[in-house]
Amino acid sequence: MRPNLARATLKNGGQILNAWCSIGSSHIAEALSHQGFDSITIDLQHGAIDDAQAFQMLQAISTTNATPFVRVAWNDPAALMKILDAGAYGVICPMINTADDAKAFVGACRYPPLGWRSYGPNRAVYYAGADYWQRANHEVLLFAQVETAEAVANIDAILDIDGLDGIYVGPGDLSLSMGAPPLMAPKDSTVLAAMAEVLAKTKAKGLFPAVHTDGPATAIKRYQEGFLFCSLQTDMRMLVNAAKAAVDAVKSTKQT
Repeated sequence: MRPNLARATLKNGGQILNAWCSIGSSHIAEALSHQGFDSITIDLQHGAIDDAQAFQMLQAISTTNATPFVRVAWNDPAALMKILDAGAYGVICPMINTADDAKAFVGACRYPPLGWRSYGPNRAVYYAGADYWQRANHEVLLFAQVETAEAVANIDAILDIDGLDGIYVGPGDLSLSMGAPPLMAPKDSTVLAAMAEVLAKTKAKGLFPAVHTDGPATAIKRYQEGFLFCSLQTDMRMLVNAAKAAVDAVKSTKQT
């Protein structure tokens, strides 16, 4: 089976820089994956992307060594199995609030005896290799997204679920659940303390701590704090930021 390069990097104590695709375009996914990101995540939860587009985006990402991730829309076994069959090498599942949520997530993504994933690897066989079914439980990364006060309260029980590889902190929803503005770089002390708790407990358990950020400066800060996997802003945000900067630069010199 093709090795999961992101997993290998994390196991060796390295850091993963992740791009975030919210636009349903294989061209954009391919272009981003050629820019040096370690992994590319296709966002089926909040992104403007359907299943057919996600399939094509996974094909585009496979032209590079970037590890293909998908954030699914919800903790739905059918959706989880389908995106894994399409060749996702990492899955981020939102709104994991309890140990039962985490157990259901892992169960749908792991073949027996670790779970109850149905066999039918579709495109994954072409991407990963004929022995996919023998190695997928070991190679595919599973991140439970912790993004509520309830999840933080249950973090010990969530981390105890066998087959989980890491925790992906969602600062926006976590902030909202604690009565603070939904920022990717939170300022609220309660939110920051919760993030630090999740980080420390995840590392103590030997799992991989991941987090969403609002850009390079925050990502660097999170790496310094001990997170091993950081996502930058979305492709749409990058596009808008670059376009606005270009417009402002030209308009600032225009003569009226």
